[in-house]
Amino acid sequence: MDEAPSNGDASEEVPPKLLDFKQERIRTLHYTWIAFFMTFYVWFNMAPLSTTMLDNVGWLTDEHIKILLIANVALTIPARIVVGALIDRYGARIVFSGLMVVMAIPAVVFAFGNSFMQLLIARLVLSSVGAGFVIGIKMVAQWFPPKYIGRAEGFYAGWGNFGSAFAAMTLPWFAITVMDDWFGLGANSWRWAMAVNGLVMGGYGVWYYFLVRDVPEGKSLLTTKKTEPMMVTSYGDLIQYIVWSFPLMGALGVLAWRVSNVKIDGDPVISDAVLYLIYAILAAIYVGHVFKTLQINLPYLKAGVPDDEKYHWGSVAALNSTYFANFGAELAVVSMLPAFYELTFEPLRSSGGGPLVTATVAGVVAASFAFVNLVARPLGGYLSDRMTNRKRTMLLYMFGIVIGFFLMAFIGKWDGTVDADGFRTVIPSFGGLTWLVVAVIITIFASVFVQGAEGATFAIIPMINKRMTGQIAGMAGAYGNVGAVIYLVIFSLVDARTFFFVLAGGALASLLVTWFMLEEPKGAFADTLDVHAEAEAT
Repeated sequence: MDEAPSNGDASEEVPPKLLDFKQERIRTLHYTWIAFFMTFYVWFNMAPLSTTMLDNVGWLTDEHIKILLIANVALTIPARIVVGALIDRYGARIVFSGLMVVMAIPAVVFAFGNSFMQLLIARLVLSSVGAGFVIGIKMVAQWFPPKYIGRAEGFYAGWGNFGSAFAAMTLPWFAITVMDDWFGLGANSWRWAMAVNGLVMGGYGVWYYFLVRDVPEGKSLLTTKKTEPMMVTSYGDLIQYIVWSFPLMGALGVLAWRVSNVKIDGDPVISDAVLYLIYAILAAIYVGHVFKTLQINLPYLKAGVPDDEKYHWGSVAALNSTYFANFGAELAVVSMLPAFYELTFEPLRSSGGGPLVTATVAGVVAASFAFVNLVARPLGGYLSDRMTNRKRTMLLYMFGIVIGFFLMAFIGKWDGTVDADGFRTVIPSFGGLTWLVVAVIITIFASVFVQGAEGATFAIIPMINKRMTGQIAGMAGAYGNVGAVIYLVIFSLVDARTFFFVLAGGALASLLVTWFMLEEPKGAFADTLDVHAEAEAT
């Protein structure tokens, strides 16, 4: 293994090339996106096999599946906050390894669960694996200087995030062809398919610990003294932090409310008494968070904050909003896009009289939204590096999202009737195959800006405050899941065309927040790692 020189600077003088494995930072980047890829593969391993589960488990129903899919995102929000604090305290290497090893347990438990309660508890715990994304942001930030951080973070996130799409592409084949046809596991094939990818992730978690180190040789890992709420540097920032923390608990309350509306055999999954208990617990957690935040920050502010420790918390708020509006929208759109295309273009018929946009065709169109991630997200980070102003890049991407979703709202039009669910019926705005092609182009256009904005967001986050990169990334990442929850709940209440207008409005609101609150980070295009990284951990 070729290590970096002891001063840690020589490799920084060489431009990073993605296939130059002689550079330790390039090896670290690849090992880390693979770790992220595996966590997302396991996190999204249920949806592709849900129909197989229904076919092979006699007591499992559509309502069970709905609840399990909701449970799959439930604890990701608090997990990203907690994991963000842990990596600032202990470093990314040990936390990433630990997450993959520990989450392999609920992955296997879920695979072989024989009751709904077993499946539900295992899936709730396993939803924490979605926090893996945050850890790699910190790891990559330790290895690349500001000049290259955008493209490095974009590549990490774009290729790692592809794990979800790759799970959808390969798991049914793996379960049916490999586990059933090759090994003859029959009705248990889906169980072994899930168990194997969980065990592979756990094994890689052990290997990852020995493959990487947190920082280049000659540099010290900056850590916080304790795993605790974020430190702020002004009283105004303290108020902002408290206010922006509320939606993290509020989204879980909305999630609980949504689950309470689901019934199995005529009975709600969550009774009113349990729902109010959940509300009370979430309120108590939020109050406790506020108390702890005040406890650690008020003495710190009263003593006076040194100039070299000050940072702009408004930038954290702005990037929370951008990730809400881009990643939250991506998760929501990917969830509804296949059905949207299949139902909207149902009037479009082939020469044989059958529907032109079948479930398969609609699935391919929806997959294109995720496939764009491989290029669009790294491109967002790259452009953030290449343009002379990272804030301007962020604003341009958010404006592109507004236009993209606004155009998607015009893929269909209301025909004046109401469907069986009470929603206005949406049909193609224009007839013929040409409009379907245009609709797909509009969808890809929107996807490029949505995922490019994600790359641009995390091209800025590591520069706000290096000591707290994990917590800042964790909070922004959690806001992405908050956005997904809120948008999906809204989607359950409105028609598809209205939903796209809502997404455009959310992006516009984020654009305005970013315009007024985001500050261009200092040293945003420096050639070397931050000199403060040389300081001893405190």
